[in-house]
Amino acid sequence: MKEFSKFEELIGVKFKDQNLLRQAFTHRSYINEHKGLGWEHNERLEFLGDAVLELAVTEYLYEKYPDKPEGDLTSFRAALVRTTTISEAASDFNMEEFLLLSKGESKDKGRARQYILANTFEAVIGAIHLDRGYGKSKEFIEKALFHRTDEMVEKGLWIDDKSLFQEKAQEEVGITPFYKVLDEKGPDHDKEFEVAVFLNDEQVAKAKGKSKQGAEQEAAKNALKTKGWSGK
Repeated sequence: MKEFSKFEELIGVKFKDQNLLRQAFTHRSYINEHKGLGWEHNERLEFLGDAVLELAVTEYLYEKYPDKPEGDLTSFRAALVRTTTISEAASDFNMEEFLLLSKGESKDKGRARQYILANTFEAVIGAIHLDRGYGKSKEFIEKALFHRTDEMVEKGLWIDDKSLFQEKAQEEVGITPFYKVLDEKGPDHDKEFEVAVFLNDEQVAKAKGKSKQGAEQEAAKNALKTKGWSGK
């Protein structure tokens, strides 16, 4: 079994109930492969952690940028809590080392692993919140994410690919892009979506993702390359 005390040292949080931390790292596939363990996978903790993360980031941005309008703050928040950002934060704390996955999931090091790390990051926040309270969970979020804000704002990294493609499409050809799900595979807990982005009847690009939103972002990213509309 993983030595979660090492992770406690990494994040500077000592759990009263280390079972919560173990649950935060337990993927559904691990439970399916090890029946009768007597503990849950991390999806309920992820649900809680997602809400705590959004609140903590919202409070931080509200205080940091007193002159920014609601629209900008919403975009900044979306950039800080999106999958790529929080999976990078998870990697900063070596969360991959502590994941409890099935043998099959352990072999997949691609895009799916990024989603698993992002979900685990949120589950860890949920676990800290239950075990030590909101203040401690906010301290962890601050340590993991808030230092990324200045660079994100200065370099315009908060403009996501989907928003950027829409902006460029309207500017260059006067058309608002739309997205269509081409295919949907897998069980409810492990879906994969294939989405295409169109300009009128033209299919500009397509991509796959573990969520519709993620696939749309990837399709927009590919569309920007196809059209040669960089901008970031």
